[in-house]
Amino acid sequence: MSETTILGVGQIALAVSDVGVAKAFYVDVLGLTHLFDAGPDLSFLDAGGLRIMLTKPEGLAEVGRNSVLYFRVRNVDGAHAGAVANGAADAGAPHLIAQMPDHELWMGFVKDPDGNLVGLMEERR
Repeated sequence: MSETTILGVGQIALAVSDVGVAKAFYVDVLGLTHLFDAGPDLSFLDAGGLRIMLTKPEGLAEVGRNSVLYFRVRNVDGAHAGAVANGAADAGAPHLIAQMPDHELWMGFVKDPDGNLVGLMEERR
């Protein structure tokens, strides 16, 4: 392995308008684990071993116009219903996305308080 080999994703940054509001959504609504805060404009969460950084927009980042976060779940119907019941905005009921040779890929979508799209995905075998 060379020094330039990618070892994996270390962190994903998500630009939000209010770090406290976003942290409450991702922890209380989606169930992520809060790791630590680094001042009022940075909060770090754990999503199954992947670190998510909530931050105020910097550089070219624009609130609500970021890449989609996709979270793997065991039961997309239950996860979607639970997120909506906990206050997430519904952005698309769970549905079949693709039939793979060994599983079906199902996804449902919600939005966070800034309108960032959040995908919930289940690989049904």
